[in-house]
Amino acid sequence: MAVFDLEERLLDYAARIMRLAEKLPNTRVGNHVAAQLLRCGTSALPNHGEAQGAESPRDFIHKMRICLKELRETRRWLRLIQRVPMVKSPRQVEPLLEETETLIKIFFTSIRTAQRKQDAIKG
Repeated sequence: MAVFDLEERLLDYAARIMRLAEKLPNTRVGNHVAAQLLRCGTSALPNHGEAQGAESPRDFIHKMRICLKELRETRRWLRLIQRVPMVKSPRQVEPLLEETETLIKIFFTSIRTAQRKQDAIKG
């Protein structure tokens, strides 16, 4: 049975985002989109690390929400890259978009679970 390691998955994801950003055109638009994609697309990895070191359940939920927000922004930039298109084959973005959707679901579920646990403790 494979062990689910979200940190490794986020590390791979950030690396894939970086490689895609390097493929964007060296134009004003390409550089802008690359910078935005790099910022939001790589932030889930360190923010997840922050969540792991959270000082309270409330802090954990807050940091996980930041990860979710950044992943949702990444999804929009990826869709824009496809729509323009900004890469030779817009279909090459599809696997990254699929992983983004999966990560969004993972973080959403994790936040919901943590909120339910916190609510149960409050009574």
